Amino acid sequence: MIMKIVLHSDDLVLSEHWQKAISEKYVLVDDLEELANVNSSIVIINVSACSPKCRELVQELKKRSNRVLILQRVPNLQTAKEFLRNGADGYGNAMMREHFLNSAIYTIEEGLVWLHPELTSQMIQDIPLSKEFNEDALNELTAREKEVAILLKDGDSYKFVAEKLDITPRTVKAHAQHIYAKLNVKDRLGLALLLK
Repeated sequence: MIMKIVLHSDDLVLSEHWQKAISEKYVLVDDLEELANVNSSIVIINVSACSPKCRELVQELKKRSNRVLILQRVPNLQTAKEFLRNGADGYGNAMMREHFLNSAIYTIEEGLVWLHPELTSQMIQDIPLSKEFNEDALNELTAREKEVAILLKDGDSYKFVAEKLDITPRTVKAHAQHIYAKLNVKDRLGLALLLK
């Protein structure tokens, strides 16, 4: 079942960008009080539209069974962590490409947390290395999957891995999906936590 999508932004260019990108039906809500009363929806908010009370708004929306995606023109990892700690279901770049925005909506609707891939890479790089690499976890993988997994665990993007291994990003993504399934992790962050 598709949840209702509610958009809230104080930026007309941004609102138009989201409207063109979103493949599902949506509702625009301009008023913060009206927004705070939304129930059981995916709410997409531009940070500048609710500052300085965004965190309180996220908490109020969560009480009403909403899933909240916070977007910002210049996203950063520290702000992402703060919003995720305060209940947001996702965080990313307000001007991200269409497929990222739709991926975020789908992921959040499935009850998972979504973070823009660049921020995921930064978060993975912040994970402290253990003294020993958990190589035993890779026993179920093919040789090529092992190569891909080792690069992904360090926070490398699909594009970087593709260039390094002289394969296409689509092939890297396919290998990554097999790796995640075999190792029973959901994403690159889960892979990094397992292997580092």
